[in-house]
Amino acid sequence: MDQKVLDFTKDFTSILWEAFPFIVLGAIVAGILEEVVPQQAITRIVPKNRFLAVGLGGLLGLIFPMCECGIVPVMRRLLRKGLPLGTCVAYMMAGPIINVVVIGSTLVAFGPHGLAVHMTVLRVGLGFLVALVTGLLVEAQFRKYGYDLLAPSARPQAEEKVHVDAAATHDVHPAEERAGERRPLLQRLGNISETALHDFKDIMVFLMLGALLASLAKIWITNDQVRDLSTTFPALVILAMMGMAILMCLCSEADAFVAASFTTMHPAAKLAFLVLGPMFDLKLLMMFTRVFRRRLILLIFTSAVVQVFIYSMIVYYVWQYLEIPYIGRSAIDVALPPVNSP
Repeated sequence: MDQKVLDFTKDFTSILWEAFPFIVLGAIVAGILEEVVPQQAITRIVPKNRFLAVGLGGLLGLIFPMCECGIVPVMRRLLRKGLPLGTCVAYMMAGPIINVVVIGSTLVAFGPHGLAVHMTVLRVGLGFLVALVTGLLVEAQFRKYGYDLLAPSARPQAEEKVHVDAAATHDVHPAEERAGERRPLLQRLGNISETALHDFKDIMVFLMLGALLASLAKIWITNDQVRDLSTTFPALVILAMMGMAILMCLCSEADAFVAASFTTMHPAAKLAFLVLGPMFDLKLLMMFTRVFRRRLILLIFTSAVVQVFIYSMIVYYVWQYLEIPYIGRSAIDVALPPVNSP
């Protein structure tokens, strides 16, 4: 068998198998939270100070972990219950990064490189910083334009006026409208399974697409070329990875394994991919149009892209100055012997 085919097969399957446990865990956690945790509980713990409220919004993922695939419908429900817009946006942007499942997957993905702590701390720190600044900008815009920044279905109203048919919007999980009701245990388990399967199906589709593109890219571009481009044209590579993050639509519970598969790429470029992807990609753009007006979507996009690029470039130059080694192997390379063509 051709060596390139063997390499492609190994890379593709390694990404899938490394990410699979975290996808399952994330889907189950999301199902449980959607079913048993009343979302109005979040509104009770948010302080009245807007700066503190936005900062807390950036950390809510530690308490209510959600991937970006399901956080937008949850955020819209919270907006209708009166949670401040800046807090919701900070939670929406940081929640898919700052949660225990994603932190665990990032640690595991970069463990073989010896960069588990470096990449995890940087991803969480920059994710929080981008979300905090964007949330504050959104809060400032809210004071000027008010609820004109939101679609009618996301504005706080009387409960009987805000019911939105899930079949018509396609962005509300089946269990969302049932949250808080008293139901038998078997029905609750069924609802959890329904939501978990819904998330699992969506995540796996994009993970397989991402693994396919990453494996194909590694056939066309050698590790040496990736390393040379990362150090010679860092801004270009960072922008390219940001573009990939937007186009590939990966879930935050799996994207670390795709980024880690580019073993010779500079960590700053991988960091741009890992921070921007959960905050803004094509599938999120389509979901945003059901919640936000165009002005707010443009603000979120511009803030995220500009900040991620600037912070990634800073990381690149600091990393180079400190001369931290970063070339490593993927987890599958550590576990398996080399594959040789017959």
